[in-house]
Amino acid sequence: MNRLKLPLTTEIMMIRLRELSLFFLIFFFSAFTLQAQDISIELGPDNIALNQAFTITINVQGETLKSYDKFPDIPGLVKRGTSSSSSTNIFNGQVSRSQSITQTYVAEKEGVVNIAPFNITVNGKQVSSPGKQVKVGPAQQRQQQRRYDPFGSDPFEDFFGRRDEPTEFIDLKDDAFLALTTDKDEVYVGEGVNATLAFYISEKNRAPLQFHDLTNQLTDILKEIRPKNVWEENFNIENISPESVNINGERFTVYKVFQASFFPLNADDIEFPSVGLKMIKYQVAKRSSFFGQSRKEGFKTFYTKAKKIKVKQLPPHPLKDQVAVGNYSLEENLNNPNVKTGESFQYQFQIKGVGNIAYINEPNIKTDSDLEIYPPNSQERIVRSGTTVKGTKTFSYYVSPKEPGAYNLGDYFNFVFFNTQKNRYDTLKSDYKINVVGESLKNQALGSSMSQGLFYERFEGESNELVSLSKNQWLQPLVNIIIVLALGLTLFILIKKS
Repeated sequence: MNRLKLPLTTEIMMIRLRELSLFFLIFFFSAFTLQAQDISIELGPDNIALNQAFTITINVQGETLKSYDKFPDIPGLVKRGTSSSSSTNIFNGQVSRSQSITQTYVAEKEGVVNIAPFNITVNGKQVSSPGKQVKVGPAQQRQQQRRYDPFGSDPFEDFFGRRDEPTEFIDLKDDAFLALTTDKDEVYVGEGVNATLAFYISEKNRAPLQFHDLTNQLTDILKEIRPKNVWEENFNIENISPESVNINGERFTVYKVFQASFFPLNADDIEFPSVGLKMIKYQVAKRSSFFGQSRKEGFKTFYTKAKKIKVKQLPPHPLKDQVAVGNYSLEENLNNPNVKTGESFQYQFQIKGVGNIAYINEPNIKTDSDLEIYPPNSQERIVRSGTTVKGTKTFSYYVSPKEPGAYNLGDYFNFVFFNTQKNRYDTLKSDYKINVVGESLKNQALGSSMSQGLFYERFEGESNELVSLSKNQWLQPLVNIIIVLALGLTLFILIKKS
């Protein structure tokens, strides 16, 4: 049986096609097996040549790679830069994303390199690697180009990129910025201004960007931008989630990294200096290559603009330095509007609204002998939402009437504050009235006090003449005996213990 003999060029092409098919099968199988992982560390081969690279790769599946620690320093290996890659897969309607960062090392000499176990913090999670031993062999010669080349060049070599040809990278122009924004340009003393530090990326941006060491950078940034002489209510952003916003007709993705409301304690202006955030900005390969590095890691620092908030004094008022500032309303509760003298009732005075809830003081209380008002229990609830700080502060009182009659609690409980919506002072008063029946207890209490005599009145009536103790001569020996017995008992206890 005669076999059909293909031309040599065709045989070479068929061999290459089989190799390419096998490569793609291995590639897709590897990608499928890795998909099940979340965050992992992948180490390079056990054996490398002296002129071959060893790699450590961080693989992230199903979430965005936001931050990672530096790769370990390994005795015997020298770092030679990092590279990254990302992919998005859609399978049966399910979208999955994967990203990886690869650190390249080269060996200093032949021998065995011991890689100790190490940890890398990725997206705030600690990922461990057990380490390994890597055997470094002699350098390998580069494979020479095949002599037979009927086409003048190998199409598969052009497709995958020539290894001998260095990759050229270009720096794409980024369309992004860092900004510190406030919801107000001027406030009164005690009035809150909300400040937000965020990174904005236009939907038209093509330059690959990524956060770098955000936790440590943010710690240093906040030391600079936190103003003095203010009360701070931090919104405590824990998860940096992208939000879509429209700025002058252009769509941006915004990442909030810090937000707080600041309440000035005096009339000094609030100043926010310019601060910088260092971002990873990748350079992109000028000519794409299947096996070659697609992008190279670099850095760029983005800066905010300095900003000043004007702080105004409150208008003149006897309580100007004591009142709360904000927009408040009153909610109250009374458990019983009809009581007898000597009994007590519970009254709740709750201040609710937008402002510095923690700074709210107790309402002004009128005191007289008709109603005995005990010091309150207080409770506060603070909610940070959107760009405002709001909540409630509740004061709970016990009141005991001493005199029968009708009472308007608005005469006894009131809260003065500066209303930022009306730009004037305002007062919250109780609307409740109580009816007290029974006998008067004021005269009874007064008579009891008179019968016993007040302490100071009795004190003034006593003689200030010195009295001799000689009349009670028996008292001194008795005191001496008690002292001696006490000293003896103490000495006995000490000796027994020793």
